[in-house]
Amino acid sequence: MEFNKKNIRTVILIICSCILFYLAVKNIGLIAGAAGNIIDVLFPFILGAAIAFIINVPMTRIEYWLFHRTGRLQKGRRPVSFLVTLALVIGVIIIAMYIIIPQLAQTMQTIARQLPDAFNAAQDWIYARMSYWQNLQELLEKLTVNWNEVIQKVSLLLQDAATSMVNSGFSAVSNIITAIVNFFIGFVFAVYLLMSKEKLAGQGKQVIYALFKENTAEKILYVCSLSSRTFSRFISGQCLEACILGMMFFVAMSILRMPYAMLIAVLIAFTALIPMVGAFIGCVIGALLILMVSPVKALIFVIMFLVLQQVEGNLVYPHVVGNSVGLPSIWVLAAITVGANLMGVIGMILFIPLCSVLYSLFRFYVKNRLKEKEVPKEKWLEKVQLSEEILSDSDGTEETRI
Repeated sequence: MEFNKKNIRTVILIICSCILFYLAVKNIGLIAGAAGNIIDVLFPFILGAAIAFIINVPMTRIEYWLFHRTGRLQKGRRPVSFLVTLALVIGVIIIAMYIIIPQLAQTMQTIARQLPDAFNAAQDWIYARMSYWQNLQELLEKLTVNWNEVIQKVSLLLQDAATSMVNSGFSAVSNIITAIVNFFIGFVFAVYLLMSKEKLAGQGKQVIYALFKENTAEKILYVCSLSSRTFSRFISGQCLEACILGMMFFVAMSILRMPYAMLIAVLIAFTALIPMVGAFIGCVIGALLILMVSPVKALIFVIMFLVLQQVEGNLVYPHVVGNSVGLPSIWVLAAITVGANLMGVIGMILFIPLCSVLYSLFRFYVKNRLKEKEVPKEKWLEKVQLSEEILSDSDGTEETRI
């Protein structure tokens, strides 16, 4: 290799990269701690960016529907669209709470009415087995137990538990206050992003064009645009899939005359916003509610849930969400599995659009490489019979047989 200025610079860059990688691996704990502290500081702004991105999806469409045919209110169209979107989101939450809270209150009243009967049944069960308790009491009397020591240990244990509960209470209150403050800061930051998103986008493009070559900057902007479209379509597809699943459960439970059909359908629709496994949370709550009415119907509900979940997981979800992000069904399932193993629920939500972006970029790279190498389409579109001659060397000599 000729050691000119460019090659020497490349070698130095490789050596420095290797040294930095070695130091990073050696001090991975310090780096992880520092990264955690940085994320904690920036969390309100990250939350605000996420809120702004989610609200921007319906707000953009509402803004287009309201103002694309008129030239009026051009200065006020963004605040009006934001307020309409916020009103719709709050309205959906209020309607859901109006459906859920009264039925939950009714369920709690039913449980309260059933508690005396349950206590009586438990009391009868205890009385029926008093002979076992008498035998146990006689056995305990034969044992020598230092009750003062036992009482002392129990009191110490209760003191430690009380101290722990007080500390946990203070910690819980502090966490709640911190969460409220972070949400308020994030929401204000989200409003600022939404009100001036064109200006911020222009400033971001200026920075990218200033730091990179024009061709590289255009590639970065294309990837950012592709990521934005993919994540927006994923959010839309996820909401559509949740509505479809909620309707499926409402219709099926109404046909089978099960209690709490509307309540459970709304719960499952909301929990289904978590990909693939979110509906299981609604299933557990629904099964417990129906169990208070009829154990047989609760069993039927669980069986019905498993059937509908299979239909939704293998047919509805991969096609609705997969088509919305441009990702084949098999890769949707793979993205959910990998994301769940790496980052839990957040990974399941992020990995579908992320894998869609990577899939689109890799597909473009493969097609571009095939075009450069002038590989005909018949090579992969049709079944080609290959002979053993392809295993021979390029100079025509056959392979060495073992």
